[in-house]
Amino acid sequence: MKIGVIGGGAWGTALAQVAARGEQDVLLWAREPEVVESINARHGNDLFLANVPLSTSIRATGNLADLAGMEALLVVAPAQHVRAVLSETPVGNTLLVLCAKGIEAGTKLLVGEVAHQVAPDAPLAVLSGPTFAHEVAAGKPTAVTLACEHEGLRTRLSDRLAGPAFRTYGSDDVVGAEIGGAVKNVLAIACGVVEGAGLGLNARAALIARGFAEMTRFGMARGAQAETLTGLSGLGDLVLTCSSTNSRNFSLGLGLGQGRSAAELMADRKTVAEGAFTAPVLREAARDAGVDMPVTEAVNALLEGAPVAKVIEALLSRPLREEKL
Repeated sequence: MKIGVIGGGAWGTALAQVAARGEQDVLLWAREPEVVESINARHGNDLFLANVPLSTSIRATGNLADLAGMEALLVVAPAQHVRAVLSETPVGNTLLVLCAKGIEAGTKLLVGEVAHQVAPDAPLAVLSGPTFAHEVAAGKPTAVTLACEHEGLRTRLSDRLAGPAFRTYGSDDVVGAEIGGAVKNVLAIACGVVEGAGLGLNARAALIARGFAEMTRFGMARGAQAETLTGLSGLGDLVLTCSSTNSRNFSLGLGLGQGRSAAELMADRKTVAEGAFTAPVLREAARDAGVDMPVTEAVNALLEGAPVAKVIEALLSRPLREEKL
């Protein structure tokens, strides 16, 4: 299976490294000319994944037309740019493996729904799970959900990507795999706030548990399977991103908890904290679905400049209730 990768950031580069296992050729598209030059000339991504030697079978291009003829495309562009990038890509009936995590602003569509609008003839898969790019690229053990409704394509793709250190677990629940990845980014911001505000480990654990309840409520309302949300692409990814400063979303929340503004924190970032863009869209989608998501509401308030102490007080003063979804 000939693999192309759309997106030359850290995660796209790490997935190219996975796909190049056994010296199989991989073509990676990057928007940044310096990334293309770095990969082709020095077999590394100096801008987004420094000090990680890349397989010599990875080649980079700045021209989306070069991806024509691929059998599968790993779509790793930020969620808010997927529509534009796919509109310029010769997709046809190529398998699209969605690796971006988020919900499109304005339309409130999941990335898979966006992809279906742009490329209606392309079969879809979702690859999602607890994955820090630098660990994946370095060959450290990783497990992910690989969701695709077509069992034959799912098996073929799994055989192509899985390896001794990259374990894939199959699923037919594309929606559930997408929702876990999108919602956990917002919840990771909240956990970063807990750390930045010095609220303690008890508070973080409680927030993860109640945040997971929010994820489950929203996922079920959108047609997700409960077992997907308790798996790698849901709970697994949530635990990882809510507990480490290696998470861009957690780091953003950390700064918010310390009293810094969202505008200041995001001004000089090379990489995207996707949760900041997903949060307002998720809030509106949850309201439309009649799903109560107080942690998501709190994250939005903080991103909009509300004082940390006031937002925390509002959360803690909510009426007591039974522990149910």
